[in-house]
Amino acid sequence: MKTAWDYTTLAQSYLKRPDYAPSALEDIFRIAGLRADDLVCDIGAGVAHLTLPLVRFGCRVDAVEPNDAMRALGTRRTADFPAVSWYEGTGEHTGRPGGIYDFVSFGSSFNVCDRAAALAETHRLLKPGKWFVCLWNHRDLRDPVQQGIEDIIRQAIPEYGYGTRREDQTEVIRASGLFTDITPVQGEVEHAQSPAEIVEAWRSHSTLHRQAGDKFATIIDRIERYLAGLGRESIAIPYTTRAWLARRVD
Repeated sequence: MKTAWDYTTLAQSYLKRPDYAPSALEDIFRIAGLRADDLVCDIGAGVAHLTLPLVRFGCRVDAVEPNDAMRALGTRRTADFPAVSWYEGTGEHTGRPGGIYDFVSFGSSFNVCDRAAALAETHRLLKPGKWFVCLWNHRDLRDPVQQGIEDIIRQAIPEYGYGTRREDQTEVIRASGLFTDITPVQGEVEHAQSPAEIVEAWRSHSTLHRQAGDKFATIIDRIERYLAGLGRESIAIPYTTRAWLARRVD
């Protein structure tokens, strides 16, 4: 399926992305009242970074992903879990039946949707009174290594911006009129990677890819040389998992 944001060339690099903070997931599952055998629609499931903890919790998961390459990797990663089924679809048009889901999730995907349309689709999918979540991992830009990477990016793209993924999602959820009890959640996680793995993860950074244009390869090369110059075999990267939950208005 072709979408405005094509992740085909970035799919393999997404395997190097960090997992979500366990403490944040624990809070999300508790607030949403998730139980074993609940049916979840994981939208924009990518390579299964959120699908896996959901199925390991005991949920049945319909994973919806528009990109063929991402969906193939996600299918491979969840092959040992018969409770996961994969489908082609988008946040605005999942193609899944309405009113059957106990939970709907957007792991690092809500920002690439028309959020108003995705909220309407989420409302359609959920059972009465059930919850949805949108969440992202944000690098801690106060970390010295991350500051160095930010300097490289902004030297090439002074106007560089992260778009809606770093925004507070409260108002767009409230404005839909479809959800209530909007609840923010966050948790910290540290992700250790080799310099080569960090560079590979940056190759999957679609926001940078779009804004950099023909400067992308040069920026990646500079990040690679900067990390090599640190002389470390492993680098700990601090992340904050930020999430917003909300309950379906009936």
